[in-house]
Amino acid sequence: MPVPLIDCLAGTEALSELFSDPSILRAMLDFEIALARAEARAGIIPQAAADGIAAAADPAAFDLPALSHDALRAGTPGIPLVKRLTELVRARDAAAAAFVHFGATSQDISDTALILLLTRAEAFIEADLKSAEQSLRAFSEQHKNTVMLGRTLLQAAPPITLGLKAAGWLAAIRRGRERLSAEFQNAKLLQFGGAVGTLSVLGNRGLEVAEQLARELKLNCPDAPWHTHRDRLAAFACACGMVTGSLGKIGRDVSLLMQSEVAEAAEHDSPGRGGSSTMPHKRNPIGCAVAIAASYRVPGLVASYLSSMVQEHQRSVGGIQAEWSTLADIVQSTGLAAASVAEIAAGLSIDSGRMAQNIAATHGTIFAEKAAMLLSAKVGRDAAHKVLDQASRQAIQQKRPLAEVLAEMPDVAKHLDRTALEQLNHPESYLGSAEIFRQRLSQPSGSQTHSKHPEKD
Repeated sequence: MPVPLIDCLAGTEALSELFSDPSILRAMLDFEIALARAEARAGIIPQAAADGIAAAADPAAFDLPALSHDALRAGTPGIPLVKRLTELVRARDAAAAAFVHFGATSQDISDTALILLLTRAEAFIEADLKSAEQSLRAFSEQHKNTVMLGRTLLQAAPPITLGLKAAGWLAAIRRGRERLSAEFQNAKLLQFGGAVGTLSVLGNRGLEVAEQLARELKLNCPDAPWHTHRDRLAAFACACGMVTGSLGKIGRDVSLLMQSEVAEAAEHDSPGRGGSSTMPHKRNPIGCAVAIAASYRVPGLVASYLSSMVQEHQRSVGGIQAEWSTLADIVQSTGLAAASVAEIAAGLSIDSGRMAQNIAATHGTIFAEKAAMLLSAKVGRDAAHKVLDQASRQAIQQKRPLAEVLAEMPDVAKHLDRTALEQLNHPESYLGSAEIFRQRLSQPSGSQTHSKHPEKD
């Protein structure tokens, strides 16, 4: 289904469909059907009642606008849903109606339905994150020798390789995906506790039914109901916040490289993408904008979720009501950021010539650090720094290569010969361990070999 216009920059079509009213209704009914089947299997309710409940749980028989209206008055969608389901079952089998929602509470429906939706959302987000990783791994390898400016505090700094930069993006996504995957798994828990989390209606068979219900829904069965203990969902929300932040950082980097004055990179060009309503020449960083917007939006939503964790006693007032929409927004924004960066990574174009021009435009001043290190061995660090500060200013002012300016300075020429100074014109000679780091960052998880400090005797 199409994303509602007000949310068109806050979620993907797939996730919008997943969190749509029909999908939420289906998840809640899945809980009720699975509950009846689990209880019938345990001999708690008649099999005929379970069959009647399953037959009546047809989403088409529910008026979604009315359900939404009644949920606001009831404080939860579970109450009007159970009322309507009971009516439908009664119309088929009056005896079976007594077993609808047997032993459960309204929060059991809403929490478990939410978990089912999160479980289904995982595949969409993981697929896009893995796609981004795959594209960036190939991109990093392709550009392992593409030299570009390093930039610190938005100013030109010593050179790096584009391959190293991309490998940093790749590793951040991989760490985020693995962290998010772990939290998805931790959150895949059935919620089934009844009124106060004791399943008292089921006597001493509550755990048996819970385990059967978890198997029906393909969820994990927790040690106990978790109505007011929201830490696992909070950890999941935080993992979404972290991976979205990493995706937003990539969007920020690429958008800065796309600035007209920089012009080193560009998102892929296609009809209707990245244009301007008034300036035909523009090629805007739209994928970047969407990813960055998500990285702005999600931290506030995560904070909102964390603030709702302080829930009183066995069931809370307001906490659970705050969560559904918050988590849905977090997941949809995370998914959109992942999809946007996957698209960016698959189609990013590079102007290596422009990268070389931007390096040349610094007149060699980005190698002042290297020259200072060479000179400090002869005249000391403070003296070398002073000389290079003066020489850099002169090179920029006169628009001349730093090496040339240094060669004309007697205090430098007597310590550094022209061959040493000539190396300042070759950025490839000042990349240090860039390729080693790139390779380490590009390796799949578990294959990195981290050096250890030697043990002391």
